[in-house]
Amino acid sequence: MTEAAIEKENKQIARQYKELLRISYRSLNDEDKKQIRKAFDTAVEAHKDQRRKSGEAYIFHPIAVAKIVASEIGLDATSIVAALLHDVVEDTIYTLEDIEKMFGKTVATIVDGLTKISSLKKDKDVSLQAENFRKMLLTLNDDIRVIIIKIADRLHNMQTMDAMRRDKQEKIASETLYIYAPLAHRIGLYNIKTELEDLGLKYTEPEVYNEIHTKIKESKEEQDAYIKEFSKVIEDSLNQEDLRYDIKGRPKSIYSINRKMQAQNVSFDEVYDKFAIRIIYKSDQANEKFLAWKIYSIVTDHFRPNPTRLRDWISSPKSTGYEALHITVMGPKGRWVEVQIRSQRMNEIAEKGYAAHYKYKQGDAQEDHGIEEWLNRLQEALENPDVNAVDFVEHFKLNLYSKEIFVFTPQGDLKSLPKGSTPLDFAFSIHTEIGLKTRGARVNNKLVPLSHELKSGDQVEIITSENAQPNVNWLDYATTARARAKIKSSLKDEKREIAEEGKAILTRKLRAQKIPFNEKVINELVVYFNLKTSLDLFYRVGIGKIDNQKLKEFASSRSNALVSYIKRKITKPIIAEDLNKDEITSKYDQLVFGRDEDETLEYKLANCCNPIPGDQVFGFVTVNDGIKVHKKNCPNALQLQSNYAYRIIPAKWIDSSQQDFKAVVKLTGIDNLGLVSEVTKEISSNLNVNMQKVSFESVDGVFSGQITLKVKNNAILTKIINRLKKINGIDKVSRE
Repeated sequence: MTEAAIEKENKQIARQYKELLRISYRSLNDEDKKQIRKAFDTAVEAHKDQRRKSGEAYIFHPIAVAKIVASEIGLDATSIVAALLHDVVEDTIYTLEDIEKMFGKTVATIVDGLTKISSLKKDKDVSLQAENFRKMLLTLNDDIRVIIIKIADRLHNMQTMDAMRRDKQEKIASETLYIYAPLAHRIGLYNIKTELEDLGLKYTEPEVYNEIHTKIKESKEEQDAYIKEFSKVIEDSLNQEDLRYDIKGRPKSIYSINRKMQAQNVSFDEVYDKFAIRIIYKSDQANEKFLAWKIYSIVTDHFRPNPTRLRDWISSPKSTGYEALHITVMGPKGRWVEVQIRSQRMNEIAEKGYAAHYKYKQGDAQEDHGIEEWLNRLQEALENPDVNAVDFVEHFKLNLYSKEIFVFTPQGDLKSLPKGSTPLDFAFSIHTEIGLKTRGARVNNKLVPLSHELKSGDQVEIITSENAQPNVNWLDYATTARARAKIKSSLKDEKREIAEEGKAILTRKLRAQKIPFNEKVINELVVYFNLKTSLDLFYRVGIGKIDNQKLKEFASSRSNALVSYIKRKITKPIIAEDLNKDEITSKYDQLVFGRDEDETLEYKLANCCNPIPGDQVFGFVTVNDGIKVHKKNCPNALQLQSNYAYRIIPAKWIDSSQQDFKAVVKLTGIDNLGLVSEVTKEISSNLNVNMQKVSFESVDGVFSGQITLKVKNNAILTKIINRLKKINGIDKVSRE
């Protein structure tokens, strides 16, 4: 580079630094400015020999990230310092110890978190990417600012990707849409989320992006004219009330227009809400609510509102802190228009997220509980080793993007939950112990099933019992990541206890057959019963699935000396690969149908999606071809479920050895007082078995009854029948 070019570049770097201080959302004191200057000088020195792919000096990147952190996100001086230094430890001679000595522990922790994220393996494999995401979120434990600066870093990388190879652009853009946009959304950085999504689309589907971008430009003039026409109608009324306000149009993002076009299968011109009108008013905090509703009434005096489209996030802010009134009204020329009503404070929170919250709470000791609570929840889910990374990411993303509902506790406290939540999700959101001990639920004082979908405004009361414990069906009712993780963990613990008992039973039974209990025999048993791990074997012995009869068959196959001698000579012994793995695995060996999962029917697998055991599926009754089984995310699923809902049958792959099955027991006898009570007590209290349906009738002193039970296996059922026969007055007990 020539001297003149170097001088020009240095001037540009100095100009950028001054701008960084000028645009900071926070007021910076002298100490802050001193620290930022020191960080700036350190970064300039550290990166002096580095250049980016585009050819410009590398230092422009950390400065740009610091500017995003300072102005668009509005973080503090510590964050600006960390943003300037975010690549120093990874790319230059400086160490973490140097940073700690120069800038203190907090900055060093943030830089360390950012370095850890950057050093994660970048791989196309989804499960690896998911594992990386999980590790990345673990750094939240150190400091939330790590993630926020990482989002700013990603935003600047996305803004400056033009010089990169096409395949690299696609990879980074896909990762952005998969991970960073949902995160920005959850932290309340809506502007950044929108920009990340648009840039993600620009590099993953450039033709689509450019086409919509051009059309938005072409329709801008018409949009401005429409906003002017809309404003003219209400301005006089707003001015009469002495309100200070701005009316702006906000175009919908390219990404969301595209999503709408895809989802509704419409063209660009048919997307009716391509922009929203925003009324931002000035107010002190005391009058904010009052003025919002005043503006609402003025707008609806002039334009007819759509009553189903009122969103009141002023009375119940979103968990990201977002506050606003959204109404959809019939505007000029018969077009539906979304109108967003916000105070200046609400607008700042919508644009800056939590940072603006902190600013408005300065002098108030109370930290923002929303973010604290979110981080604690997230931490719990992350630290649960039982959840595999892909499941975790998928659930996390669902919970990030999901719409919220607001429900009340019996004491009148408000709780926010993702849309589609059930009483189980509510129970686990209050406390893990309450979730695990859930016996039932009342919604608005009425008993409801645990699968009941909650709606905004519901009052939910959880009925608990010391004896209650999760069963495998709960996973069908719980939707939030937290509840599902806790249920899975509890079911695993319960299975492990059964496996422990099974191990002791197996030792005794093998001794009776004169067979030693050692690893070689365990391996033989695992292979003989076609299982994977030793825990699988112990668990199935524990629940009685592998009983005396089956063990005798194993012993006789083993004791046929001649056969086993020849076998040993001609075949290698089979070793169970996962023999010592510490888990109980599922064998998806049966497809069951119906809401109670109690029917096994003839079926064929659909060719359009080729489901395999373990997939989430449903049955579809065809006209000529019996039941066809499709995956839930099959391309044809939506059409079948919407057009032929009456022909859909619930279906599920199960492990028949781990599933409760339905048995109907018939009883007859002489009716006497208290007989029904004795029968039900024997089943539920003494044998701990679930009764699903009970019906009794008495005719002229003779009683007959029918009880539907859920039992683990035949051995338990035989035990129940034998115990019931001993009850005084019972004449006959049989299985239907």
